[in-house]
Amino acid sequence: MATSQAFHFVPLPCRSQNSAVAPLTSPSRHSLHRSSSLKGPYGTIRNISFDRNRDNRSLWMKSNIWLVYGRLNLKVKNVAYVPSASPAKTPGVARSHSDTFLSVSTEAELLSGIRKEVDANRIPSKAGYAMEELYHNYKDAALIGGAPVEKIVEIMATVLDRVLLQFEDPFTFPSYHEAIREPYDYYMFGQNYIRLLLDFRNSYLGNTSYFDKIEAQLKQQGENVVLLSNHQTEADPAVMALLLEASHPYLAQKLIYIAGDRVVTDPFCKPFSMGRNLLCVYSKKHINDEPELVDMKRKANARSLKELAILLRKGGHLVWIAPSGGRDRPDPVTMIWKPAPFETTSVENIRRLIEHSKAPGHLYPLALLCYKLMPPPIQVQKEIGEERLLGFSGTGLSVGAELHFEEITSDCDSIDQAAECFSQAALEQVNAHYDALVQAVSHGKGMNASTDTLVLSQPWSVNSSTSNEKPRVPCHSS
Repeated sequence: MATSQAFHFVPLPCRSQNSAVAPLTSPSRHSLHRSSSLKGPYGTIRNISFDRNRDNRSLWMKSNIWLVYGRLNLKVKNVAYVPSASPAKTPGVARSHSDTFLSVSTEAELLSGIRKEVDANRIPSKAGYAMEELYHNYKDAALIGGAPVEKIVEIMATVLDRVLLQFEDPFTFPSYHEAIREPYDYYMFGQNYIRLLLDFRNSYLGNTSYFDKIEAQLKQQGENVVLLSNHQTEADPAVMALLLEASHPYLAQKLIYIAGDRVVTDPFCKPFSMGRNLLCVYSKKHINDEPELVDMKRKANARSLKELAILLRKGGHLVWIAPSGGRDRPDPVTMIWKPAPFETTSVENIRRLIEHSKAPGHLYPLALLCYKLMPPPIQVQKEIGEERLLGFSGTGLSVGAELHFEEITSDCDSIDQAAECFSQAALEQVNAHYDALVQAVSHGKGMNASTDTLVLSQPWSVNSSTSNEKPRVPCHSS
């Protein structure tokens, strides 16, 4: 599942060079030192090995269930993402790909398949445990939404099959990655997975007329559009696409996400990222995590900047960026979730790039509410892999009026002041729309939370003009 980071431009020369993803530093098969059984809320999980790698640092895992949420912990250390200078191959099925999950039809077969892959040493034991825990967590959340167990097993079998493939034949992401739709449709793969977690009856889309305008600017006028947005979960791309697919399927599939390196290195995230259009970058928050890799990361970001400039020169592209540089977190005191502050340099850099592109460009504020589906860890982590929660929840997406730099900064006395003023104006619009979505989704006001500048609707419902009718829930076969 692709997640995005703020894009920070690095003034380095762009050079074409071949590179690849460093191999995952999974524990050696020979480093297993004991096996154990874990007793948890779903019974005893057997044949789970606790591993130590050769320099004796612990590779660990947890199991901890919070109500209907599940905690998934899979850590992969020292993984370096280096985008390829040339397009990566389009994977179908690896020559040695195991067919264990391809014929699964029951929960028992799915869980047995996981243990089979661990026993065959095709995946590390900790990954097998994470797969089993992920299934139970996903099942708990999806059952709340009324999904049948058979459908849950079907979806999770496809997820585990694609994750397994990343251990067998890891995919290398280029600087600019286009969604893979064939021979395997990774876009619909991601859509169908998140669909069961999304409460459409309590979800809302704001200002469809602005989305109409954006689509016209892209398709009819060949212009560029950049969405300045908050960022909540790894599932953001799928949530946005699901909320847009009924009314604006073109936009749902056209979106290009500025994505951090974490979603293109974690084998549990990579299959979802493969179904999205991504510009792969290193976030400023993590670029200095490993000093020996700083130079490589800066060069990778420079290549991505070059790719973005080429796209914008061509025109007709829709780009999503989170100028905060990471996901929103709750206030440590009130535990209330709010959009994280925008970094002025990120907003100003993308604005200037749009301004100097050959094709005209437009900037819009975008608010997204979906943290309950997959809230991030409270603290930002350096390691690849994290504690993941899953939940069934309503969501919201709303776009504001186009931001005009000259109008917003007319009273500013300096370039720096103008940049700060414009960035704050964009954030204020995102906050205003976010607050309305909270009223609609979390406080039960529904479409009555609409304001003079925000009109909420449910395009997937035949009765979207009224707030008293229960909307139709979109459901597509996988």
